[in-house]
Amino acid sequence: MRSLALLALLGLSMTARGIEIQGHRGARGLLPENTIPSFERAVELGVDVLELDLGMTRDGVPVVHHDRALNPEHTRDAAGAWLAPPGAFLNTLDLADLADLDVGRAAPGSRTAERFPGQVPHDGARIPTLADVLALGKRPGTEGLRFNIETKLNPLAPEETAGPAEFARAVIAVLRAEGMVERANVQSFDWRVLFEARRLAPELSTVCLTVERRWLDNILRGRPGPSPWTAGLDIDAFGGSVPRLVEAAGCAVWSPFYRDLTEETVAEAHALGLRVVVWTVNEVDDMLALARLGVDGIITDYPDRAVEALAR
Repeated sequence: MRSLALLALLGLSMTARGIEIQGHRGARGLLPENTIPSFERAVELGVDVLELDLGMTRDGVPVVHHDRALNPEHTRDAAGAWLAPPGAFLNTLDLADLADLDVGRAAPGSRTAERFPGQVPHDGARIPTLADVLALGKRPGTEGLRFNIETKLNPLAPEETAGPAEFARAVIAVLRAEGMVERANVQSFDWRVLFEARRLAPELSTVCLTVERRWLDNILRGRPGPSPWTAGLDIDAFGGSVPRLVEAAGCAVWSPFYRDLTEETVAEAHALGLRVVVWTVNEVDDMLALARLGVDGIITDYPDRAVEALAR
């Protein structure tokens, strides 16, 4: 009864009690992103879902890494030297080439170090494979843990990654081998891979990522023809409605940049049967405001803040 009273005092609806918390790249605000220590910390904090990024090596292994190329901001070679920019693209390297790289610390003075000053280094952390991260869901007490897997493709730079069909085949093969299809979502800004993934595994839940900002816009409303990101679907053919566009794409979940969201679009998405999971929300005031809007899930670099804010 105390928790219900507190929720009422905070102005939150009953929906807030069931808000899903996803650890973005594990717990990026606390530990180096997309590393096993970061994911382990997120699990310890009580997240419902581990959100992770996926690339693919030249020899076809899905690996957990945000950028299509190695990032010199947090990558050192076997001798401990920071990589010189630009980093090599993952699709030009075999898995063996990644084995000795250390991604356990942000380079001093880098943008990563400035954005996450409280991030605790974990020297010796390696780039994990998708299978390595899924194995966390087989540990005792993690039977309910889910995985939100973002495939990192760019339709404007196809030479930098595997194609949508190849990427989808590799991801589905690992999910099936690890018995995790039913505990995973696949998400992407490039919806072509989502179509391919569902073709191979119709039981798989897919997530349509969207953003409409100057720094990235995968919707491109009001322009002739469909966006190259939305698998041939044109927002303007759906009355400018992103939820209707997402529904037409076959996604079960709409995952917008949180500042693109309104009360009206949340209601529209729910009326269409879509779940709404927003990214990337790091301030407690924003988390509470989004809870009031009725979102179903929050992706955050600081799962500690989210767990406390939404459950205290």
